[in-house]
Amino acid sequence: MRIITGTAKGCRLKAPKGMSTRPTSDRIKESLFSILGSLVREARVLDLFAGTGSLGLEALSRGASHAVFVDQFTADIIHENAEHAHLLEKSEIVRKEAIFFLRHLAGKAQQFDLIFCDPPYHKGLWEKALCTVDGGDLLLPGGVLIVEHGGDETWLPELRTLGCVREVSYGHTSAIRMFRKTEALKEVGSA
Repeated sequence: MRIITGTAKGCRLKAPKGMSTRPTSDRIKESLFSILGSLVREARVLDLFAGTGSLGLEALSRGASHAVFVDQFTADIIHENAEHAHLLEKSEIVRKEAIFFLRHLAGKAQQFDLIFCDPPYHKGLWEKALCTVDGGDLLLPGGVLIVEHGGDETWLPELRTLGCVREVSYGHTSAIRMFRKTEALKEVGSA
């Protein structure tokens, strides 16, 4: 697992031992960032269930201005990876449970251009995170929430302020959905 391009191109990322963390594959990451394109530049990023920090670090390497990494189990690994990639000064690492942290942020004035949500599959976590973001004001106008989930997790909760603008399947195991606020609905990657 590595950073694909940008200032930290080729930097290898450390992963925690065991199978409890499932890093986003380089293939999916490359596809995702190709779709996001210029939206990454100068973006304020929130990386939920950050694991290795791969998605947020890739965004920083490609020109995002700041990233908040949230993971209750792997904060030390994220810190090591950010330091190794020389991206620590643009990183804020939070050792908290992601849904709890999202609810905590709901009352703050902090907002993001990009929110990555890549929790363990089949535990209902991405749905909780999606509903929490939908019910708050964490996503800036024009911002994008990206959710990675199991390929067989097709149910979508009812949303009030977010709409799905793109879905991409990667075989039977993984899928990505991208959401924007309904007043800013525009196909991501079509411009």
